[in-house]
Amino acid sequence: MTPPVPRAGGILNVAKPSGPTSHDVVNRVRRLLGVRRVGHSGTLDPLAEGVLLVGVGAATRLLEYLHDLPKRYRAGLRFGEVTDTHDVTGTVLSTSDASPLKAAAVEAALPAFRGEIFQVPPMFSAVKVGGERLYERARRGEVVERAARRVTIHEIALHDFRHIQPLAGYLPRAEAVLDILCSSGTYVRTLCHDLGQALGTGATMTELTRTAIGSFTLAAAVPLDELARRVSEGEPLPWISPAEAVAHLPTVTVDSARAAALRQGKWVVLSNVVAAPRARILDPDGQLVAIGRTGAEEQDSDGCLAPEKVFPPADADP
Repeated sequence: MTPPVPRAGGILNVAKPSGPTSHDVVNRVRRLLGVRRVGHSGTLDPLAEGVLLVGVGAATRLLEYLHDLPKRYRAGLRFGEVTDTHDVTGTVLSTSDASPLKAAAVEAALPAFRGEIFQVPPMFSAVKVGGERLYERARRGEVVERAARRVTIHEIALHDFRHIQPLAGYLPRAEAVLDILCSSGTYVRTLCHDLGQALGTGATMTELTRTAIGSFTLAAAVPLDELARRVSEGEPLPWISPAEAVAHLPTVTVDSARAAALRQGKWVVLSNVVAAPRARILDPDGQLVAIGRTGAEEQDSDGCLAPEKVFPPADADP
């Protein structure tokens, strides 16, 4: 028997395997739970694995608030090889001898990639130019002008480095593993490519694992097969409640009367509310009432709570 989806919906921290697309994972969760309303936050390429936050039911409306959470990755890359996709799924464009490259040189190059940097999205990406996805144009052999985008690399560190014995007929390569904490919108494979360009050897990403989105870690993620087993055996699923999902937002707790008013889409007033672009508004039981905006009225110091999106209590009737 399929475990019931919470009335207010929920988030699942799914461990995506390498191979399927993020949309494939959403479709499988949809089939497992028999629920049409399923989405995800933070697309992973088919090559990549790791944390994928999947929203189910009413909680899909929270996914946009998870999009900007910082993301942590462990990336493998190969120096001495350049591909058109910036990873090993693409066509090799050039090779070079990476045997002179040392770990110290990689370490010395990393500070230039910390902080705010600009990235040019790869041609094989879902970015739209002229109303069309770049990968669609790339598959036709086109190369178009792409505007650089600002991203933030909070942390980047060399985790491992080694030279590898080349196969017959191949130039010597070197491989490395990087630990990266970055802003949403960062192309890690392009980061690997750009690092290779800076070192003069070229580089392509060989593997990628997303180990965290905000506070949601790979250690706590449930593999798809385990999710399927729990569903088939009627076991409880590891739901992240709507209130937990947006715990990174400032919190305002209201009484039952104000919670009811907010759920009806009404503004309410509270004293001493700190102004914030967005806040999670909880009822006395700790359930999510709404995502709201807070601010102070000009004529007094009372704070207004304006609901942006409202959510039903977990025990509400269907």
